[in-house]
Amino acid sequence: MSFEKSDIDNLKTIVIVPTYNNERTLKRVLDGVLEYTDSVLVVNDGSTDSTSEILKNYPQIIQIHLPENKGKGNALAIGFKVAKEKGFKNAITIDSDGQHYPDDIPNFIEALKSESAPVLLIGNRNMNQDGIPKKSSFGNRFSNFWFWFETGIKLEDTQSGYRLYPLDYLPEKFYTKKFEFEIEVIVRTAWKGVKVKNIPVKVLYDMDERVSHFRPFRDFTRISILNTVLVTITLLYIIPRNFLRNFKKKSFKQFIKEDVLGSKDSNKIKSLSIALGVLFGILPVWGFQTFLTIFFAVTFRWNKVLAFAFSNISIPPMIPLIIWLSLKVGGLVVPGLSTFSFDEEITFSMIQDHFLQYLIGSVILAVSSAFLFGIGSYFLLSVFGKKES
Repeated sequence: MSFEKSDIDNLKTIVIVPTYNNERTLKRVLDGVLEYTDSVLVVNDGSTDSTSEILKNYPQIIQIHLPENKGKGNALAIGFKVAKEKGFKNAITIDSDGQHYPDDIPNFIEALKSESAPVLLIGNRNMNQDGIPKKSSFGNRFSNFWFWFETGIKLEDTQSGYRLYPLDYLPEKFYTKKFEFEIEVIVRTAWKGVKVKNIPVKVLYDMDERVSHFRPFRDFTRISILNTVLVTITLLYIIPRNFLRNFKKKSFKQFIKEDVLGSKDSNKIKSLSIALGVLFGILPVWGFQTFLTIFFAVTFRWNKVLAFAFSNISIPPMIPLIIWLSLKVGGLVVPGLSTFSFDEEITFSMIQDHFLQYLIGSVILAVSSAFLFGIGSYFLLSVFGKKES
């Protein structure tokens, strides 16, 4: 690997160093970074130690001094904004606590040069080496799982602060300001279609020098709340959006060939997924159909694409027919209620007048339709699909 300082300049890349009370390691980190680039931005996040005095010895770097500590996420967001204003396209972030090695900077640049599309790179630390706190290893595995759930991207390390960000492709606005920011930014950037991948980096955990500002209970609680919000958005918006985008690119014939017949799921799983979609597509859970369909498809590990596709049985042209059939079926099993005619206009007040009929009828219709679709699809898949081994 041949690295030159001009590579960083040509790629319009700056190194951002957020720092808060890391006086013991800050100088070593800055000296190491300056060996590879002169484009450095330090965000002093309200440090109360000798950080400000140390930074006086580095007039060549861009410095932002915040009057009070507001969190790493806030410092990074400010750093990204200033970097963009100065014309940079990429930003490498490195922690000032000494755990990252500046001589890994060339690895980020070489990885960036090999990509033809925007990419967000995250340093992959060896979390199994001696000296790594067990809570850090657990936290990383926890974060990796939820990142995969929210984006479909499998990574080995999602918590490393040693990263390269494509500045023009980051969200315009951020909602978190502390450690959870680094989860928010990679998830929301991945949602925009940006490639997110790991590259190997070294890591040093020197407990005599390192100062951690992570507060387990408070920060873990905020991270859990953030993941709850991100999972909800994933189920209600991201998965349906991605499905519709992909579906629009395909013809109906291509959808059947690739997502139905070509799926690696068994015919049983495909049929159950179709039945699940039909069930929630007809049940009177308006506004929650997609969420419930995807939730149960994920829970049971069924085919999310098929389940979502068939939950759209209640598309606008079909809604009047589904409501009428629900009322009709309900009228057959619930005695003593006023009758209705198909000629009668279906309105909200009419549904109110026959609410019990509609509610019971829709449940019966949903269950019976799901059963028929499930059995029918299993038969058709067995006849026309690939023979199961």
